[in-house]
Amino acid sequence: MNTMTQERTQYDEYLRQFMLALYNYTALGLGITGLVAYLTYASGLMFAMGSLMWVAVFAPLGMILYWSFAGRNWGFEATRTFYLIFTAVMGISMSTIFAVYTATSIAQVFFITAATFASASIYGYTTKKDLSGWGSFLLVGLIGIIIASIVNIFLQSSAMMFTISILGVLIFTGLTAYDTQNAKTTFLSGRLGTEELAKFAITTALSLYLNFINMFQMLLSLLGNRE
Repeated sequence: MNTMTQERTQYDEYLRQFMLALYNYTALGLGITGLVAYLTYASGLMFAMGSLMWVAVFAPLGMILYWSFAGRNWGFEATRTFYLIFTAVMGISMSTIFAVYTATSIAQVFFITAATFASASIYGYTTKKDLSGWGSFLLVGLIGIIIASIVNIFLQSSAMMFTISILGVLIFTGLTAYDTQNAKTTFLSGRLGTEELAKFAITTALSLYLNFINMFQMLLSLLGNRE
């Protein structure tokens, strides 16, 4: 009985270390993005880039599309390097928010996003409910939001943007809970080796990072005070 208890305690410790690594990578990515975004704006680089800024704005989308096709064949080091570069590029892309919104409202929305994200992730980790059925529903919703956002670039409808932002917050909150539970259940399944598990921590951190960033941007459009 003592042996079983010790094995269970050790296994719980491995799970804790895995989840901690996952959250650390997520936090690192957010920190890089925030720092690069602020420095890009404060240094004037955002304005100096001129029309190239549009390339920077859409570069993260291109990188994600590339990663979705090629990334599955990468090892841990390549995946980690991509993640770090991606978060820096995202920082350049997001530097424009400092020119649009007040610093106070950016900080306030960040903390609101952090609280929402943490609550959803804790729910995903602790709930006994199987959230795997949410995956297809949330994916359809995500695709719908992407299409609607592209259409609204041309329509410039404030009502449509408001609806997209509300639905987006709900969808990315759901994805945070889903991704957290998926990370936990995948670890507990024991089907991944050490190298695969390390890579999986990075890819899941990327998913959680994107959930946070998108949730933040949509909450900012709803709650942010413009300059």
